Order: sequence, then C-alpha cells, then structure tokens
Amino acid sequence: MTYSTDTLATRSRHVTARIDPILLITTGILALTGIVMIYSATKGKLALAGLDPRYYLKRQVLFFVISGVVFVVMAVFDYRRWEQLATILYVAIVVALLAVLSPVGSSALGSQRWFAIPGSPLQLQPSEFATLVLIIAIATYCARRPEGLDFRDLVRMVLMAALPIVLIIKQPDLGTAIVCSVILLVMLAVAGMPGRYLILLVVGAVVVVIAALELGLVKHYQIQRLTSFISPNSASQDVTYNVNEAKTAIAHGGIFGQGLFKGAQTNLAYVPEQQTDFIFSAVGEQLGFVGAGVLLILYGILAWRILRTAQMAKDAFGRLLCSGIFALLMFSVFENVGMNMGIMPVAGIPLPFLSYGGSAMIGFMAAIGIVTSVHYRSTR
Repeated sequence: MTYSTDTLATRSRHVTARIDPILLITTGILALTGIVMIYSATKGKLALAGLDPRYYLKRQVLFFVISGVVFVVMAVFDYRRWEQLATILYVAIVVALLAVLSPVGSSALGSQRWFAIPGSPLQLQPSEFATLVLIIAIATYCARRPEGLDFRDLVRMVLMAALPIVLIIKQPDLGTAIVCSVILLVMLAVAGMPGRYLILLVVGAVVVVIAALELGLVKHYQIQRLTSFISPNSASQDVTYNVNEAKTAIAHGGIFGQGLFKGAQTNLAYVPEQQTDFIFSAVGEQLGFVGAGVLLILYGILAWRILRTAQMAKDAFGRLLCSGIFALLMFSVFENVGMNMGIMPVAGIPLPFLSYGGSAMIGFMAAIGIVTSVHYRSTR
C-alpha cells in the first residue's frame, strides 16, 4: 500500500495533535540536561579517586533508555484501564514497601529504601513508584464518586494514603512522605472536596506532626533538617553544610555561570550528594542565573502542558490523574530548588529528570507517559 505526500502529511499532523510534541520535547531536553549535569558533577571527584569519570554518566544513560521504554509503554497503554487495576497496584505497592523494610531490602546511608537487583546497576526504590500508585488510587476513588465527596470519603482516602505514607516514613524517607501528602491535598481539591474538610485535613496534619515530634517518632536529625532553613545560624554545621556549599556554588555562577564543566565547587566536589539532591547547584554554578532561569522555564512549560491535558481530559479520571502528576512534579521542583537555595527544608526530594537515580527517572517518565496517554485519547 502506498500513500501520497498529502496523506502522509495529514496522518503526521493527526499524530502530532494527539501526542503533544511540546510536552515530549521539553521532557527530553530536561532528561538530556540532567545527564550532562550529572557527568559534570561527578567526573572530577571520580577522577581524583582514580575511578572511571564516566561511571555515573553511563549508568544515567542506561536509566534514561530504560525509562524511555517505560514511557512508551505507559503512553500506548489506555489510561482508563488503570482504574480497573488500581486495587491490585495499591496492594502491590504496600507489599513492596513492607518487603523493603525486611531483610530482603538493602540499606545505605542509614536508610533502607531499595531492592538490589543481582547483576544489574539498577536498584529499585518502591517509594518512588508509591507516589504514582497513590495518584491512581485517589483518582479511581474520586472518579467513582460523581455525586460528590463528603466527610466519610475524606476519612477513607486519608486512611488509604496513610498506610503507604507511614511505611515510607519508616524507611526513613520524609521527603517522599511529604510529596504524598501534598498529592492527596491537591487531588482532593481538584475532585471537589468541600473547603471546610480540606481545612480540617490541614489542621489534622499539623496536629499529627506535633504529636509525632512530642512522642519522639521523628528523629532529632530529621527535625533539624526540616527546620534548619528557618534559623540556619542556630543549626549545627553538620545539618547546614550541604546547603551552605550549594548556595556558594550557585553564587559563584553569577549571571552567565563559570561555563560547562567548570567551577571549583563542582569540580572539587565541595557539594556533597551533588549528583542527586543538589544537582541544581551544579546548574547554578556552571550555567549561572540565565541557565538556571531557562531550566525553570522548561519546568514551567512542562506544568503548562500537563494542566492543559487535564483541562482537555474527557473524564474525571483523566483530569485527576494529570492533576496528581502536576502536583508530584511541580512540588518536587519547588522543594528541590528551594532546598538548594536555602529557602526550603532539606527533604531529600529529587529534581525531576535531572537528579541521578534509576527509580526516580523511571517514575517521572512513567508519569509523563500517563499524561501522554490522556492527551492522546482526549484528542481522537
């Protein structure tokens, strides 16, 4: 079978209208920028240690390829079928969160969050996928209440979210637990939960936090991390060191930056964990205010396209999915960038598509795949 030039052009325009090329191009630019920044942030310290300077680069490229495959699968898969699988996914993620706390899970830096895959550089972190499963579960519950939500629905969804959140806190991973809480609040607001119940939810969350602090359920170092940005001068140097070095790196960048692969803070590895939580400081030092500003504009474009897809969705389930993914991505950006600049607490939340890590990259790419699926089936 042959097609005329006009027919091929028409089919191409139809596909372009369905997949939102702006969303995909923006996501690709962010992911590729992350690969470059991770290499720039790690090659110096690896070379000084006599190791392969491309070690993290190779692994992140592998993660990018795997996450690309996951994105395609999620984009092709009809998002409406996730509603049928929501219960199975929820039970599976709870079991995974329980298993990672058992001897089956592996630990590092005082946290037990990962499953090591034998013979593979990839470590799976269930909490990175718990956020996405929680979005699907909440969207499913709310979509099945077209008559509206009441107080009983609020209690049920809080209990549903509380179980994975408590298990995530036990790892401990306060950052992801906070993200899950924000996702719940945003999705309830989008679903039409009455304002008085949302206020009650916020007040209840504050009471729970105060009770956890009084009962000693939150460790002292975690409290210091979460409160050090309010009064950095009174916090210990161990808590503020990372943030101070990150702020110094950003300040050295000035307007136009030191230049790609340049900058003393980055090349001499003064910023701990720069390839993960503090990758934004590498952007600030090397690309300056202009480069960091362009990066934030790209995230703004990403947010715009996700919200646009939410508005275009032909059902409540698709709209809620996109709203939850918007909350996941944008709060992660807000918290991570603010943490690097010392205006938000150190919560260990990765910068979407830029921070090093396989589970985070796969999770964020899967989220964009779901948004693409919603967009495609809203424009057919």
